[in-house]
Amino acid sequence: MHEIPGLLEQPVLEEAVLDDTGVSLVVHNDEVNTFDWVIESLVKICRHTMEQAEQCAYIIHFSGKYAVKQGAQRELNTMRRGLVDRGINATVE
Repeated sequence: MHEIPGLLEQPVLEEAVLDDTGVSLVVHNDEVNTFDWVIESLVKICRHTMEQAEQCAYIIHFSGKYAVKQGAQRELNTMRRGLVDRGINATVE
């Protein structure tokens, strides 16, 4: 029986690199903020178009929460702080 070079060698495990591009900015519904305020905030903080912001606001209202943006964790954390500063409950998940 012939041995194939490298066949029985252990694979080299590389250190995993944290991929922070797969996170979402989630806005939660509340009974305090108006549709107009949420829409204005999504346009200003998340750079949504007016139409995107309106659609998100309705989904948030009827579903209880909605992932309004996806991307890098650092950028979304900044947006989350901006929304929270405006009294809107948001998380990065």
